[in-house]
Amino acid sequence: MRHLVKGRKLGRTTSHRTAMLRNLVTSFLEKERVRTTLAKAKEARPLAEKMITLAKRGTLHCRRQALGFVRKESAVKKLFETLGPRFSERPGGYTRIVKLGTRPGDGAAMAMLELVGSEYVKKVKKKKDKKDLLKKK
Repeated sequence: MRHLVKGRKLGRTTSHRTAMLRNLVTSFLEKERVRTTLAKAKEARPLAEKMITLAKRGTLHCRRQALGFVRKESAVKKLFETLGPRFSERPGGYTRIVKLGTRPGDGAAMAMLELVGSEYVKKVKKKKDKKDLLKKK
């Protein structure tokens, strides 16, 4: 039994798992929304929240800590210039996990990891009236 053993192994070695989660968090910070499996999303969420908390502090030490974890300097720049100030008044809970159903190939539970405040807005197709089409011609 795995009493008091935290975290998921995700079927990978320790180095592969940490590298994968670092890449996932980097992509998440760049795009603000990432589609992945539910287990990976649940593992990446606390890491992403810690990076945003570092950005809220905004010190040089925090920036260097973030650079030690996040893979791209552009992601750290975005983190400290836009995401940190955006969540400055929020005490926590910067991310949300939305379940998307199962993947067709292997039946894995899929989820969307996204920042709070960057909700997906579905584009609405406008129906054009026949009168409008006739006026344009």
